[in-house]
Amino acid sequence: MEAHRSGVLEPAPVHLAQILHICFMKNVQEVNEEYVAPLIPPRRRWSRKGENGVVLCVGGSRLYHGAPALMAMAAYRTGVDLVYLAVPEVHERPIRSMAPELIVIPMVDAKLTKRVADQILKWLPGRPNSAAIGPGLSIAKVVALQYLVGQLLSDGVPVVLDASALIPEVLEVVRGKRVVLTPHAGEFARLFGKHPGNSVEERVRSAQEAARSNEVVVLLKGPVDVITDGERVLINRRGTPAMTVGGTGDVLTGIVAGLLAKGMEPLEAAAAGAFINCVAGEIAERDLGLHVLPSDLTARIPIVMKSFDRVID
Repeated sequence: MEAHRSGVLEPAPVHLAQILHICFMKNVQEVNEEYVAPLIPPRRRWSRKGENGVVLCVGGSRLYHGAPALMAMAAYRTGVDLVYLAVPEVHERPIRSMAPELIVIPMVDAKLTKRVADQILKWLPGRPNSAAIGPGLSIAKVVALQYLVGQLLSDGVPVVLDASALIPEVLEVVRGKRVVLTPHAGEFARLFGKHPGNSVEERVRSAQEAARSNEVVVLLKGPVDVITDGERVLINRRGTPAMTVGGTGDVLTGIVAGLLAKGMEPLEAAAAGAFINCVAGEIAERDLGLHVLPSDLTARIPIVMKSFDRVID
C-alpha cells in the first residue's frame, strides 16, 4: 500500500516486526533448482559398478516392512550402483520378490541387537559410501544402535538417522561426525528435549541451535523444511499436502543417503534431498491428485533428477 502526502506518493511505513522478519530471512537461503543442480555429481562415462555409490539401509521390524523397503528403493532411484538392505528375517523373502534389485541382509533377530549389528558389519563385502538407519526399526537395546552407528562412523561412513534411531542417547555418538538427523516436530522434541515451535522463525532457531550444539546436520521436516549445520541455514518450501501420507519421510531418508553415497557433503545432501523428495511429491499430486502413495514419490525421483544428469569423460 502507498500513502499520499502533499501530492507525493510515499511507501507506507514498515513496522518493526516486518523489519525483523526481513533481517532474519536474509540469513536463510532458499533451496531451489538452481541451488541443487551444481551439487549433483556427474557420472564418468567409463565408470564401473560401485563407483557411483553404495548404500547400506537398516530398518524394519515384525510390524513394519514397508518403511525400510521405501527407504532402500528411494536410495536406488538417486542413481547409486548398489543398495544393501538389512531387515528382520521374516521380511527377507517378500522384499526380495518385491525388489530384486536390493541385496537383502536377513537380520537374525527381529530387533536391533549387538548380534545383529555385528552380523550386518560382517556381511557387508566392503565399506559402503553411506548408511541410513531407522525407518520401521525396532531397537532391543540402545547400546546396539550406538555400537552400529559408531562403527560405521569410525569407518568413515556418513550416516542418516531417522524415525526410531532418533533418540537422545545417539547424540553422544554422532557429535561432530558426518551425520544427518531427519526429525519431524515430534521426533525433534524426543531427540533434543524441546518442541521446535510452529513458525518458520522458531523452527529455524530451534534447528540451528540443535545442530550447532551437537555439531551435526539437522533436517527438520514440516510444511517448510529447515536444513542447517548450525551455521548455514536453508529452507525448502516445495511440497504438497498430499505428502502427509505415511512413508514419505522414509523416501526422504533414502534420497539423502543416496546423495551422500555420491560424495555430497551432509548439509548439501540434506537440502537437495528435501527438494527432490518434495518436487517428486508435487509431480505425483499433479498426476494423481490427493491420492499419493510414498511409492509414487519413489517412481518420480528420476523425473526430478533427470534434469541434473551429467556425463563426463
